[in-house]
Amino acid sequence: MILHQLRKKEQAHMQQQMTKQQDPLSANLTQNIRVLSAIYEECSDVAFRPFLIGGKVKAFLIYIEGLSNIEEMDANVLAPLMQESTEKLNTLNELLEKKLSVTKVQKVKTFADCVEKLSIGNPLLLLEQQNEGFALGLAKWEKRSVEEPTAESTVRGPRDGFTETLGVNISLLRRKLRSPKLKMKTMKVGSYTQTEVAIAFIQDIADKTLIEEVMNRLQRIDIDGILESGYIEEMIEDNPFSPFPQILSTERPDVAVSSLLEGKVVILVDGTPFALVAPTTLYSLLQSSEDYYERFWIGTAIRWLRYLFVVISLLLPSFYVAVLTYHHEMVPTTLLISMASSREVVPFPALVEALIMEITFEALREAGIRLPKQVGAAVSIVGALVIGQAAVQAGLVSAPMVMVVAITGIASFTIPRYTAGIALRMLRFPMIILAGTLGLLGIMIGILLILIHLSTLRSFGVPYLTPMAPMKGRDMKDVLMRAPWWMLNTRPHLTGKDNLYRQAPGNKPNPIHGDDKTSARKK
Repeated sequence: MILHQLRKKEQAHMQQQMTKQQDPLSANLTQNIRVLSAIYEECSDVAFRPFLIGGKVKAFLIYIEGLSNIEEMDANVLAPLMQESTEKLNTLNELLEKKLSVTKVQKVKTFADCVEKLSIGNPLLLLEQQNEGFALGLAKWEKRSVEEPTAESTVRGPRDGFTETLGVNISLLRRKLRSPKLKMKTMKVGSYTQTEVAIAFIQDIADKTLIEEVMNRLQRIDIDGILESGYIEEMIEDNPFSPFPQILSTERPDVAVSSLLEGKVVILVDGTPFALVAPTTLYSLLQSSEDYYERFWIGTAIRWLRYLFVVISLLLPSFYVAVLTYHHEMVPTTLLISMASSREVVPFPALVEALIMEITFEALREAGIRLPKQVGAAVSIVGALVIGQAAVQAGLVSAPMVMVVAITGIASFTIPRYTAGIALRMLRFPMIILAGTLGLLGIMIGILLILIHLSTLRSFGVPYLTPMAPMKGRDMKDVLMRAPWWMLNTRPHLTGKDNLYRQAPGNKPNPIHGDDKTSARKK
């Protein structure tokens, strides 16, 4: 209750400040500068540059150091205005139109407009006897170049990836989708950060209800600041307590464009290279963009291999613990004797042994990520080898357990989406505990609970297990297999129903051979 009152008090104070900023600019230049100086009090990086236009008219150029192009301001704003004689022109507007060699010039009429333009790096030009100013499109700040995403690398496919600059990310989408049907809606989220968020969709393909729902969920967010798209993901997903991600995050423009062509919505957040795709399904999280760039039978084989290793990643340690603890009869005698001899000196039961190794492996994986790149990979690999060998020789764990944990770790690396891999890694621990206490019965109970949970999940109203539950045979061509492109003629029925067909019929290759080819030429 107290926190709610404090929050309301802060909101009232901010609303009062916003109300002041909504005041219009005055024709008195001194008054305008006084108000803006009060707004940017104790902001040493905000510069107020007074000068005279043609030696007569007072003017101020206001900019934020590090966000504006100072060289362009000197060459295209200050120099031509200070050297021009105002007697040759009738009005100041005419002077600005003929002397400002700046591509983008916008008029500002309120102090709120001034603050907004300054915050994105656009310098302000305020003049005496003018109740409006000019925002000059001379923003310039340091930004990262377009590079290949490290978390979603592929052998075949585009090498470009999103950056932390929203404008660059939008241009990457426009470069691949050159249709005016690609629409962008922008808004600002975060009372202090004023983070710009863009919602991208293709008109006549994306469902209007989905677009409205995404907009409504974003508009409900009331938070101090947004620093990464993960903030928004937690705020708009259907079930925030689920370990499974209900929104796909990607650094790849080709993944975002393919999702747009399926009728989905892409959310771009300024300041992060990770775009959000909604809605998503479990099978979308297990698919890689490279599945669609290789031959279809290769993509199908790799997809089945990936499904197999997803099951191994989740169930192998728990299955090993259950068999070793309760179900010895399931293991061949020779293998059972070998496993028993390796566990003679181990003082812990299989459950504790598995938990120790899994926790150690996760710690090594996290250490490899956090350490500098030059030593991270070496430390994680050497650490796993040394610790595993030392643990076996010390009698703390058995050699088969080390192999099981290693195979499980390798299997988890085959999952293309990092967020989906984290979910399976976290679920592995309760599955091990169930296997150690109830055996195979505990594993079955855990699998049923996971399936029940997955069947109840929704991503913006789309069932998480679609198109298998509920079953949609037409969409199965891109789940259990990767059908050739000439067979993928329809979009997913829950997202692209307004524009169902993505290609014309008859695209299957039908080459002409031998005599048929010759006769066709003669005709």
